[in-house]
Amino acid sequence: MRGCAPLELSLLAFFLSLGLAASPAARAAEVSALYEASWAGLPAAHIRLTLHRDGDAYRTEIAVVSEGLPQLVSRFRGTALAEGKLTAGGVPAPLRYDADYDLRKRRDRKLRMVFVARLGGLIAERGADDTARKKVLAEEFRRNVVDPLSALAAIQAALRRGETSFAVPVYDGARRFDTIVRVLPRDSGEPGVRLFMTLKAIAGFKGESSDEGDPDDAPRPASLTLSDDALLLPRSLSVPVWYLPLNVTLVRTCATAAECAW
Repeated sequence: MRGCAPLELSLLAFFLSLGLAASPAARAAEVSALYEASWAGLPAAHIRLTLHRDGDAYRTEIAVVSEGLPQLVSRFRGTALAEGKLTAGGVPAPLRYDADYDLRKRRDRKLRMVFVARLGGLIAERGADDTARKKVLAEEFRRNVVDPLSALAAIQAALRRGETSFAVPVYDGARRFDTIVRVLPRDSGEPGVRLFMTLKAIAGFKGESSDEGDPDDAPRPASLTLSDDALLLPRSLSVPVWYLPLNVTLVRTCATAAECAW
């Protein structure tokens, strides 16, 4: 499942916000976390994740700035934002998802997605100012899905219900995939809650050309370890990118985004 930059931003947004999406600590006005990423053993990116909560309303933001070899090759930097409501049990009902990113040859790209209630379901539609040139997927692939940031609230809710194997339908504005989650047995040698995830391509992958490229449709595995407490805060992540491991580790948490400066 060879990725392009917008997909990698979606993946980082997706995995890193798991512990913050619907945890007790997130009931404060704002919580931030700072992460560092390495790719093939070399520095790759700085990542800041921030969650805002106001009652049942949520707003989650992620900012990614590449460094080292990825910075020289791609000059990638990007941000993503998701807004929505948390329904019973912490299940998310997304309202919008925005992502902005720059690459060496493609600057000021904007992804805009809004969720519209229609015919008894929630449909993801392309929003104003979206710069994507790729054809919108058929409605069947955009119905009752969540964006990459809101997906983590869905996973969090499932974990809190005690589920150990489940799937979440995700749409990032160009691609539709299922995130299949399995909770691994406890391991005394590796403290924490360990998850094994597989991203299964559904639509918008290999064979559909666009100026941004298309990742192939092979399943992408990932491992994630969460803190073994009420927060379930992500401690470490490993996911293959261009066939080499992208490893992300938590540096620190902060009360506000301003305190989590790079």
